[in-house]
Amino acid sequence: MNEADFIAALRDLPLHPGARGLQDDCAVLTIGGETLVITHDMMAEGTHFRPDADMADVAWKLVASNISDLAAKGAEPVGVLLGHMLGRDDARFLVGLHEALAAFGAPLLGGDTVAAQGARSFGLTAIGRATHQPVPSRSGARPGDSIYLTGPVGRAMLGFAGDAEHLTAFNRPQPRLAEGQALAPHVSAMMDVSDGLLLDSWRMGQASGVTFALETDAIPVADPSRLADCIRWGDDYELLFTAAPAVRLPVAAYRIGTVIERADAPLTLGDEPLTDPASLGYQHG
Repeated sequence: MNEADFIAALRDLPLHPGARGLQDDCAVLTIGGETLVITHDMMAEGTHFRPDADMADVAWKLVASNISDLAAKGAEPVGVLLGHMLGRDDARFLVGLHEALAAFGAPLLGGDTVAAQGARSFGLTAIGRATHQPVPSRSGARPGDSIYLTGPVGRAMLGFAGDAEHLTAFNRPQPRLAEGQALAPHVSAMMDVSDGLLLDSWRMGQASGVTFALETDAIPVADPSRLADCIRWGDDYELLFTAAPAVRLPVAAYRIGTVIERADAPLTLGDEPLTDPASLGYQHG
């Protein structure tokens, strides 16, 4: 199975309503008067980080990728649970973990530690508190909405390739927590860009039952000469969101397109419908 097939199969299992049909970044649970936002991400050696990576950077990115999901819901962090596989430079991992938890205001709640052979992997569950109701989803975009992006894409790709100017963007991404909380009352849909702008736009269009019509020249990229790569590579953790044209945004953002009635595909780039999600960004399997 690839990633999409496996997730589709999971939808046949008993699902809590808060799982949002497994079509969103997070689960949303209302308990009493509090709404919790819960997400879990993993990182694997050789896929998300190099075998010789500084383990402090690996810990930072593990936390940041989860916190970015909370940002896409306008949530504020409550804490995290860590799944840690022991191995080289555990002391460096703890340094990066401390730095990230302090930077994002997300204290450690607990977790589990294992020792095993082979390539290492780590998991983190982040729990947040919703700051606005309804909690933004991927599925709320409506025809006529404008499509926005909080910053350029492609910086992590350049950093991964060794560009010193963008190395930090790959090793230590900055989730848009403040922006997400400010935007939550104003957006119709929102998610973070982790798997590539095109693929994540396709997913939002699919979830919302509309088409995202992106304007190629309006998309901010770190290297215009590599636009096709920048909009597919991922790991940028900018926020992708939609809002009615009359909405006055509380944060700076780039308008990159318009939501239209569902056409031939959930996504168009310029005049071209993009029908195959496998060609649009990173998917496991």
